[in-house]
Amino acid sequence: MARLYGLLFVAQLVLAVAALISCLSADEGEIRALPRIVWVLIILFFPLVGGVAWFVAGRPEQRPASRGARWRPGSGFPENERPRTNAPDDDPEFLKSINQPRTSDAEMFERWEADLRRREEDLRREKEDPPRG
Repeated sequence: MARLYGLLFVAQLVLAVAALISCLSADEGEIRALPRIVWVLIILFFPLVGGVAWFVAGRPEQRPASRGARWRPGSGFPENERPRTNAPDDDPEFLKSINQPRTSDAEMFERWEADLRRREEDLRREKEDPPRG
């Protein structure tokens, strides 16, 4: 008899935890009948009844997927439902970007060095000639 009570207690606990997780992860606007906080309190204070009530009356309705987007065994993948993407060699924007001149790493490095030299010179001038004020 004690094993039966233990099993029922575990089942009630699993139901309450599942209902609580389901309630907390549902979107606020889709929860039916009561606000989320009320459902959480009902599930916590009355685990067996609250869990069953949540799954019957509070959980958002499961909307079936649209007819064309659902995969059925033997029907293949719903290719027409996915957005079509171009491979890089078919994408006109990518092909245009290939022909544009690019700055090489050496040119970029030279610009960074010139900028660094200019900043160092500015700092030296500030040390030699402190601003008066």
